[in-house]
Amino acid sequence: MSLLSLVVFLPLAAAVALAAVPRLGDTAARWTWVAVAAVDLGLIAVLWLRYETPPPGQLAFAERAAWIPGVHSSYHVGVDGLSLPLLAMTGLIYLACAVYALRDQHRPRGQAALFLFLQSVSLGLFVAADLILFFVFFDLSIVGMYFVIAGWGHGDRGRSALKFFLYTFLGSLALLLGFIGLYLAADPHTFDMAQLAAAPPLQGRPLAGGLVLAAILLGLLVKTPAVPFHTWLPPAHTDAPAVGSAVLAGVLLKMGTYGFVRIAMPMLPQAWRAWAGVVTVIGVVSVIYGALVALAQPNVKRMIAYTSVNHMGYVVLAVGVAGLVAADTVQARGVAVAGAVTQMVSHGLITGALFLLAGVLNDRARTYAARDFGGLAAPAPAFAALFAVGAFASLGLPAFSGFIAEFQIFTGSVAAAPVTAVAVLGILITAALFLRALQRVFTGETAGRSVGFTDLRARELWSVGPLLLLSLLIGVVPRPLLDVIEPAAHAVVGRLGR
Repeated sequence: MSLLSLVVFLPLAAAVALAAVPRLGDTAARWTWVAVAAVDLGLIAVLWLRYETPPPGQLAFAERAAWIPGVHSSYHVGVDGLSLPLLAMTGLIYLACAVYALRDQHRPRGQAALFLFLQSVSLGLFVAADLILFFVFFDLSIVGMYFVIAGWGHGDRGRSALKFFLYTFLGSLALLLGFIGLYLAADPHTFDMAQLAAAPPLQGRPLAGGLVLAAILLGLLVKTPAVPFHTWLPPAHTDAPAVGSAVLAGVLLKMGTYGFVRIAMPMLPQAWRAWAGVVTVIGVVSVIYGALVALAQPNVKRMIAYTSVNHMGYVVLAVGVAGLVAADTVQARGVAVAGAVTQMVSHGLITGALFLLAGVLNDRARTYAARDFGGLAAPAPAFAALFAVGAFASLGLPAFSGFIAEFQIFTGSVAAAPVTAVAVLGILITAALFLRALQRVFTGETAGRSVGFTDLRARELWSVGPLLLLSLLIGVVPRPLLDVIEPAAHAVVGRLGR
């Protein structure tokens, strides 16, 4: 087994072991989850240190084995500058969740097994180089998160889990139809991503290409989620456990945006150019609408959920602008796509941390309502400080990864399509909503549920702190991350010009 396959399947093997040993104690199960997640992140670090940018059209650490030969589908995995950063972010978020859940008392062995399964599924999707393999991991993520919400959530968790499953599963069916369309159009028939990107099968067939792209876009936009396909997200986040929300926002949403740059853009360049204006409009609307609705939320966790619509809107905006092909904007569009991938990583780190912090509110006070708190900074200064850092990072303050990502996105987007400057309003509204939340929850006299509120415990500090610290490190020294992302981003833009 190659190192890359070991990274993908080590958590799954641990999940099977946890499920197969019913007499394993709760404490042992929790620490097994932490240990496996830590080892897996260490293996990803080894991959990063050994990584060298592959030639265009190729993947590093590639591995291929026969799987479903009748339809020319194989177990084909590998990484490049689009997937390696997301692989590292995924490993870190799952480790943070494992540490955060060390004291959870509700069926810890089942929780550990389920999240280890989800970790393998998430990692598998980001390294998949075959459409059927991608789809299998995509669908399994829906199943895993359904059980996370239904089994460990709170509130109206059954309804929220069902809504999440039906919405996203419907999107996955549309995605499958699009993949089948690509397969049937390819000559010879294949599901191999590298072959489909090297020789786009629907060039010169605008109607068929548009229909296939429409199906793929529907599946990916539901998962992202972008307006108007976002309505499953707020209830799912509100009723999910803290670790579930961190994984859903930090990792699972990126499966949609990653699909844009890995599948839709390079495999359907002509259709993407035709749809670029529509995608750009969806991105701008998502940016502004997500921020406005977040501003109106009295529930802290629901507010953070709507900021995900806003932040993922920046990614949709950037990839849409990349399709507005013009000879004098090639560099700018490459910068926008690099910003989109950076934003995926940044959003995962920052919003994952914010959801874990929101979970502290529910753990202590059994509520997310901002009106139930006041002056929380006095009894919980460490909690207040980290939440403030997360809020400022999320609104794109310089010195954090969000600034690097959004600066690239707007620099590239405005240079290619000046009208997209209207989306800058999203940053202003995001600043307003976070400052208002900080003022309502943390300032003033200590009142309501803030009385007797205990500050962060060690496990909470060690889960949230590294996520925000890495966001700060990327914001101050972005070059190591951008050196990995930029060649792959510019290669995608180059393929769009075919």
